[in-house]
Amino acid sequence: MRSTYVIALGILAAACAPKQEQAAPPPAVITVSDSAIKTPESVIFDAAGDMYFVSNINGTPLAKDNNGFISHVMPGGMVHEAHWIQGGAKGVTLNAPKGMGIKGDSLFVADIDVVRVFNRETGAPLTTLTIKGATFLNDVAVGPDGTVYVTDSGLDAAFKPTGADALYRFGPKGAAIAVTKGADMGGPNGITVTPDGIVVVSFGPGGVYRVDPKTGARSAMPKPPKGGLDGVEMLADGSLIISSWEGSAIYRLSNGVYTTAVDSIVSPADIGYDRKRQMVLVPMMNANQIQIREVR
Repeated sequence: MRSTYVIALGILAAACAPKQEQAAPPPAVITVSDSAIKTPESVIFDAAGDMYFVSNINGTPLAKDNNGFISHVMPGGMVHEAHWIQGGAKGVTLNAPKGMGIKGDSLFVADIDVVRVFNRETGAPLTTLTIKGATFLNDVAVGPDGTVYVTDSGLDAAFKPTGADALYRFGPKGAAIAVTKGADMGGPNGITVTPDGIVVVSFGPGGVYRVDPKTGARSAMPKPPKGGLDGVEMLADGSLIISSWEGSAIYRLSNGVYTTAVDSIVSPADIGYDRKRQMVLVPMMNANQIQIREVR
């Protein structure tokens, strides 16, 4: 009888005790619509600092107006420092920043016809890498061996082809070396380095292809449902996600088959991927917004 009474008291105490709040799971979509974000072109995850870098063109893609800037955004969506690196301030020249890549403590940023290098922690300018004949440097990627790659989409201010389409890598002394080039690349835009080579997506008719980093040989990959391709990232399972302006979508390529990972998204530019949280980072260039969201 006594044991029954004790058990009953325990049940009653448990029922009356204040419930501990469980940590809410992160939302499936976080929208960053801070008024400071201006024409965001690229977002990348800085694993060491556990934050996102956002490149803001702040104008048109080829204007040498020295008003571009790079923002710090926290994974929860808070803009920590809108003008962390600001063109025209503290000795910085930054016109229309686009793709970015991190190598050690250096942040590489494509800026029209040069690649600017900043300290990843302080934002201080370090050096500028020039590429003779470049017209529209676009995306940057860093391979596991530390090689830095950049695409030239080969466009002019009217978005007409210039024939400068290329994929470059930088040598040990900072000299640009063409991995592959030619107008038949169809406006190469986003790039990501995979174990099987460099995947390139094209804003023009080039589609998706893989480049051998040693020989420059190109091999076609399946084309997504729609074009106007901008960013590409490889997920943990080896599948690829690719942003499409024409489709207003982000497609996922797995085992040669495309599915729609994100739909109804405006002007998705150079996407990034937060491997820690498994979230895709989407700069919505014409909407002046960023979305941090799960991938289906």
